[in-house]
Amino acid sequence: MRAIKLLFVVLISTSVWASTQPAEQVLFKPGLEQRLRASLATKFLANWHYKDTRLDDELSVKIFDRYLDLLDPNFSFFLASDIETFAPNRLLLDDALQHSDPTPAYEMFNVYVNRVHERVKFAREQLKSPMDFTIDEVYVWDRSETEWAKTAAELDEFWRQRVKNDFLRLLLTDKEEAAIIETLDDRYMNLDRRITELNSDDIFQFFMNAFAQSIEPHTAYMSPRSSENFEISMRLSLEGIGALLGRENEYTSIARVVPGGPADKGGELKAGDRVTAVGQGRDGKLQDVVGWRVDDVVDLIRGAKHTMVRLEVLHEDTGIDGPATIIEIVRDEVKLEEQAAKSRVIEIPGEGEDMIKVGVIDLPVFYLDFSGRAKNLPDYRSSTRDVRKLINEMKAEGIKGLVVDLRNNGGGSLLEATTLTGLFIDEGPVVQVRNSSGRISTEEDTDPGMTWSGPMAVLVNRYSASASEIFAAAIQDYGRGLIIGETTFGKGTVQNLVDLDDYARDRDSEKMGQLKITMAQFFRVNGGSTQNRGVEPDIHFPSAGDPEDYGERSLENALPWTSIPSASFKREGDLDRMVAVADFRYQDRITGNQEFTWLLSDVEEFNLNKDKKEISLLETMRREEMKKDEAKREARKAAEDDQGPLLEETDTLADADEPVAVTADDEAEATVDAEEDEDDDRPDLLLRESARIVGDMIELGKDEPALARQFSLLAKDRGPESLN
Repeated sequence: MRAIKLLFVVLISTSVWASTQPAEQVLFKPGLEQRLRASLATKFLANWHYKDTRLDDELSVKIFDRYLDLLDPNFSFFLASDIETFAPNRLLLDDALQHSDPTPAYEMFNVYVNRVHERVKFAREQLKSPMDFTIDEVYVWDRSETEWAKTAAELDEFWRQRVKNDFLRLLLTDKEEAAIIETLDDRYMNLDRRITELNSDDIFQFFMNAFAQSIEPHTAYMSPRSSENFEISMRLSLEGIGALLGRENEYTSIARVVPGGPADKGGELKAGDRVTAVGQGRDGKLQDVVGWRVDDVVDLIRGAKHTMVRLEVLHEDTGIDGPATIIEIVRDEVKLEEQAAKSRVIEIPGEGEDMIKVGVIDLPVFYLDFSGRAKNLPDYRSSTRDVRKLINEMKAEGIKGLVVDLRNNGGGSLLEATTLTGLFIDEGPVVQVRNSSGRISTEEDTDPGMTWSGPMAVLVNRYSASASEIFAAAIQDYGRGLIIGETTFGKGTVQNLVDLDDYARDRDSEKMGQLKITMAQFFRVNGGSTQNRGVEPDIHFPSAGDPEDYGERSLENALPWTSIPSASFKREGDLDRMVAVADFRYQDRITGNQEFTWLLSDVEEFNLNKDKKEISLLETMRREEMKKDEAKREARKAAEDDQGPLLEETDTLADADEPVAVTADDEAEATVDAEEDEDDDRPDLLLRESARIVGDMIELGKDEPALARQFSLLAKDRGPESLN
């Protein structure tokens, strides 16, 4: 899967001018406030981080490269001669930080502003010339692994093709040429305006984040403005669409859809989608946002409750040439009770004519009402309490197995990860935590007994992170259930917030902002880490891309996987034979299954195209590709309509009378929050197959001799090494 460069969406927020002329250039330079912040932030980052950090020439080189990457990730603005001019700074940025003088970063940024002005001027000039889409040429849209352009003429050629591709993409949506020219001219001018409107604080935050991310990707500096946005995201009370936004080249991308939010309920917006335009209301003009800063897009998407916003989106699986989809979302609060655990019962065919009931727990986040718990309120809400209640309700309905669905669950309360694990093990350690001094502590389940002791599976994907990985790893290490799905994200670190205002000498001075610093690391009870590698499923579902290209593994400077001694714990069971036989049954079952055939076809197509960095500028070729994609979608939809749901499922939802206090995810990204649509009645493919696998576990568990025989036959047929 292509690597997505996510900038912190709690960066600066700028307005868009109504003028059509760029303002007079301002040369940026640091003030006393920035020097004071640099002094304080540098001391914390160099001395408090979990990773041993030395402010030396080696780190200076990393900061230099990271700063350039933040400014110009696609090699679209700077020239090789600029980089040569900057070269002395490569070994001086550590000295600049030690002396609290970020001037070199400001000087580099001033050159960047000049280059942006030049590129915008060139791009707008290109719109005045006719374009010929019958010429067979390609546009290399991803330059992230190329070299800096040696001449302005070389950049001119790239921008000529970029403008031509922008024009063609809009032409393929059947827009009039005059409207296309107006849209693109506004797009390029908006880039010019936003660069011009930056201030000294913005440049400082860029530089300090280059420093922080050169140490480790989850460490960050947040300016006072960004800190305010972060606090809003912690409250999860914004009125909007319920999505976390990031950056992918010139596009604003959907990093994550917030569970329980309007976008999540609508079901159309997915992680990886790219937003190209935003419109207000049902009829408001779509404002092109390609090339915009993420926070500016956030400002457009946010709005009053019950108002509509329209997003023009390029779905992840369609490529940058579309077709674009218009998604209507009604803004609303992300109600915390909607992130509470929910349950459903799926009936699957068993042996003979019998149907097996498998319960499903859908847990979007590990939540806990800390205030209610501290006050010892009898009815305080927590994910563990809610899940226990739901399991008992489903046990009364006669379920024989259980699936805990943690897909897209980005984490939450460490305490809840521990207590929730306790529902499925008797007693014992759940996770080990090592701090920066090397001290290891253990979070344990001290409550004897299990709420559910029967067959179970945990369904995960690449977006399952942090607390989700702690839970899944413990279930796997104890042998309590199978892990099914994709390799998880791989975030095994703990971040703390440091408010720099608390350490300022003059409390009445300008606000200093905050630091998010990695202070500790999680370890499994078996001694391995969830960091970097994530949790490897026992049974893999089809997955697009290479696991190395997503999650923690794809982030530069991520802490490596490591291990510590195993904790003392007692495994509940040995599921090796169960895994082998259940996996064989799963593989046999999906052979010839139409839905899995489509899924595997999509995965294969994605893998073939994932490294593609160029696109044709032939209109006939692009239209032919669009026709082929549309025909495929229509054929599948027709087949699905004919087929109908394959299984029955009934929902039993958790009571939502009380608000749920949710601990925010470890990742600090600005929360935009949106619209409610009817849920799809059709059971989702991977959840349904997870229930079938649990059904296999139920049947195999009833007959140990039969399980042993099937395992022996598999070992004989495949060879013992294939089952390890």
